[in-house]
Amino acid sequence: MCKNSCEIFKFLTNGFLVLSLVFCFQSCKEKKQEAVTEVSNEMPQKGDDFVSIFDGKTLTGWKGDVNYWRVENGNLVGEVTPETLLKRNTFIIWQEGQPGDFELKLEFKITESGNSGINYRSDLIDSIPNALKGYQADIDGKIRYTGQNYEEKKRATLAYRGEKVKIQTQDNPDVAGSLRGNVKKNCWQSREVIDSLGESDSLKAKIKSEDWNEVHLVIKGNRLQHYVNGVLMSDVIDEDTINRKLKGHLGVQVHVGPPMKVEYRNIRLKHL
Repeated sequence: MCKNSCEIFKFLTNGFLVLSLVFCFQSCKEKKQEAVTEVSNEMPQKGDDFVSIFDGKTLTGWKGDVNYWRVENGNLVGEVTPETLLKRNTFIIWQEGQPGDFELKLEFKITESGNSGINYRSDLIDSIPNALKGYQADIDGKIRYTGQNYEEKKRATLAYRGEKVKIQTQDNPDVAGSLRGNVKKNCWQSREVIDSLGESDSLKAKIKSEDWNEVHLVIKGNRLQHYVNGVLMSDVIDEDTINRKLKGHLGVQVHVGPPMKVEYRNIRLKHL
C-alpha cells in the first residue's frame, strides 16, 4: 500500500473511532436523560392523594360562628372564653362536599379543659345554627374519650377506646325508632364488642396531653376506624341500616363547658 493510501486509511480509521466515541457518548447521554425522565414521571405516583381542605390562612370553604372560630398561626382555632360560654355545642363545617368513603388526616392540640371532636357523615340540624348530628371521632383534653366513636345527638357511644364493635341491625321497629329508649349510660345498647384493640389506659398513653397529635380516620362502607398517632383506637362495623349514614357533612366542634381552646392543622382529605 502506498504512503498516501496508508495516510488516508489511518485518517478514516481515526475518524471512524472519533465518530464512534461521539455516538456512544450521545447515546449514553440520551439514555441518562431517558432515565431521569422516567424517574420524574414516576414521582407523582408516590403521592398519597390527600388534598388539603384548610388553607391555613382563612376560613374559606368553612362555615361557623366567628365568635368561636378563627385562623391563628396557620391553625384552625376553636376557643370558648369566659365571655362566650356556650349553651349548646357549635361546629365549623366544611362546605365543599359531603364525603362518603374517605380517609381524613389532621393534627390537633387541645387544652386540658377542652372537649371537641371531628364529625363526619353527619346531618345539619335545621333548628340550631352550625350544629351537626352524626358520627364523631371524640377528642378531649383529659384523654378520657379521645379515640372513641361517639354519635353526636343520635346513638351516643358506639365504641369506647380499645373496642372493635359490631352495631347490630335493628329488626324491632320500637327500638329502631326510639334512639333515647335504646341508650343507657350514654351508650348504644344494640352493639357487640367482637374484639379488643388493647386496654384503654395503654392506648391512652399513646396520646399526648396539650401537644400535637395526628388523627387518621378510615371510613369505608359500614366500617369506621379511628387512629390516633398511628394506633387504631376504635373500630366500628355499623350494620344498623336504619340509623347509620353512608355520607354526610364534615366538621369540627367546640363543646359546652368551661373555657377551652382546640387547634387543628394539616387537614387533608382523600376520597376512596
